[in-house]
Amino acid sequence: MSPLPSTYGETHGLALMEGLEDAGKLVFSTADAKAIGKRRGMTPAQVLLLTSRLARAGWIRRIKRGLYATTGKLPGSMAPHDFTVALALASPSALGHRTALHFHGLSDQIPRTITCTTTSKVVTPSMRGSNRGSSVWEIDGLRVQIVTVRPERFFGIEEVWVDQRTKVAMTDRERTVLDLVSDPARMGGMGEALEILEAHHRSIDLPKLVSYAVRLDVAAVAKRLGWALESFGVKGKVLAPLLAMPVKMIQPLDPRRHATGPVITRWQLQANLAAPLKR
Repeated sequence: MSPLPSTYGETHGLALMEGLEDAGKLVFSTADAKAIGKRRGMTPAQVLLLTSRLARAGWIRRIKRGLYATTGKLPGSMAPHDFTVALALASPSALGHRTALHFHGLSDQIPRTITCTTTSKVVTPSMRGSNRGSSVWEIDGLRVQIVTVRPERFFGIEEVWVDQRTKVAMTDRERTVLDLVSDPARMGGMGEALEILEAHHRSIDLPKLVSYAVRLDVAAVAKRLGWALESFGVKGKVLAPLLAMPVKMIQPLDPRRHATGPVITRWQLQANLAAPLKR
């Protein structure tokens, strides 16, 4: 390999950075960098050394092993959107839960943590070791919550523009609303989920939402959703698929609370919103 200068090799670094940005690689892997470097006459060893020096100079930052992002500190360069960085942690993945809730205008609360749904099993740094830790990944103050789902439940995803140059995968409005009912613990609890659903159900494509609930194939979720929509005045055939879903036993309306309270026979639910939370 031809030697690089003992001080930071600006010419080589600029060439590599230019190549990455020309290719739209604001978040890039080691393999991406090597491919760009090869086209500019650099060996893999040179690229690895340059990557290390670029990181020390603050021009790029390490997201995880073998994955980097530009910082925008180099004049003329850009930093990727935080959503792009978050989605790079797992593939395939999509923004969801509170992140999608706020983006779609279903909640005014700005989430402090970006939530990504993926089919991949991701081990965050806090999970390593003898004690299983949080599924939150922290990168230079950026907090990313990783939620893993089975492949057949990874649906209702669309591509959205979050600024003039960034397009990302995100759960659509209907899937985001379904997650309110299927995973209320991540959305602030069933009480908050019902408030959001009541306030926004008129702006939701209800047949699509119901079809998503059927596709999810979790009877308890279908019954909670059906009861909630009916309580908010939704009538007619749109609720029929939810009513038709078989359920083996009475399900709690709020899965985080003890199963005590009157039974809603039509929906096979126990109205336990006033029951104590499970410990």
